[in-house]
Amino acid sequence: MSDPKPSTTKHHDTEEERGEMAERGAHLTTAAPAEEDRPSVFEVLAQDSLMGAVKPALLHAVKILATSNPARYGFLWRRFDEIYAILDMLLQHHFLSRTSASFSENFYGLKRVGADGTRAAHLGLLRRQHWRSLLLLALLPYLHTKLDKVLARQRDEDDFSIRLPQSFMQKLYRAFLAAYPFVCMAWDGWVFCQQLLYVFGKTRTHSPLLWLAGVKLSYLTANDIHSLDLKPSGPALSPSQSFVEKCQRLASTAVGGVAVSLSTSLSMGVFFLQFLEWWYSSENQSTVKSLTSLPTPPPPLHLHSQETSLTHIKVCPLCRKVRTNDTALATSGYVFCYKCIYVYVKANQRCPLTGYPSGLQHLIKIYSPDG
Repeated sequence: MSDPKPSTTKHHDTEEERGEMAERGAHLTTAAPAEEDRPSVFEVLAQDSLMGAVKPALLHAVKILATSNPARYGFLWRRFDEIYAILDMLLQHHFLSRTSASFSENFYGLKRVGADGTRAAHLGLLRRQHWRSLLLLALLPYLHTKLDKVLARQRDEDDFSIRLPQSFMQKLYRAFLAAYPFVCMAWDGWVFCQQLLYVFGKTRTHSPLLWLAGVKLSYLTANDIHSLDLKPSGPALSPSQSFVEKCQRLASTAVGGVAVSLSTSLSMGVFFLQFLEWWYSSENQSTVKSLTSLPTPPPPLHLHSQETSLTHIKVCPLCRKVRTNDTALATSGYVFCYKCIYVYVKANQRCPLTGYPSGLQHLIKIYSPDG
């Protein structure tokens, strides 16, 4: 007579356990999409390295053009950083507007969404997120490159020049250059810690740049691809628009066309990046140096008269006077006055006779036995 009570209690306990299991299963089911939507560390690092491999390849191509014809293509070498920054900004602006992702992120099937999650992913980025992303993608690398070059030039000037009394602003400028390597070291440490936390799932972004832009990365979905197909490629002109609005829309269409051309060419050339990475690897530097070394310039023509010839070879090609403090330019082999060639190379970054790209590190002081 007392058997039904334990059976009822046992049945009740079984139902409670099933309810707890169902609750845990529902919790895991709702949490799973958030984990599945998070790209792996290999994907985010691969898309980071993609654009880093494009710039050295373009720089090498421009260097070959400038070496082959300095008069025509020398400006590409001298203004490469500015030209690349403008093209990169057009490209990234196009992809951020169309796909809510940079070129490399879109290539790997990723997109940018708000880090706070208050905006639906298919609506794209907010205006402030868009412009923050654009500045951090295009402008910050340009500034970093220019500061690195300024620092290298300052070191060369310290090696080749005499220090003079400095003003307060010059001292402040030199203090900034002295602190800049430590700032870069702190930044690299922040990037490493951010990536390490991303690996262990402690943060939603793998890069401080994404955190500063207020976005995170996630996968492109079928709805995103469908909305991209339905999105118009450019604004339509209407007769009721003013002349200024028509010019703005035409300029926007032209910029979009340039960005599409750049993205298409980069998409085709991105498959050769593995070869380029091998080409620029440290193990292959001896081969690269032998194949890309500057050609030997022809010897200067000597006059028939020995006295005139001796006078001619002692004349600086820049000031047309007898050389003082002889200095050779390693890229071309010609000899100048130290002051003349120092000022010219610092201002023009090339040899005045051959047009070969040159820097202050290529100046070689000549010490004669008589001196």
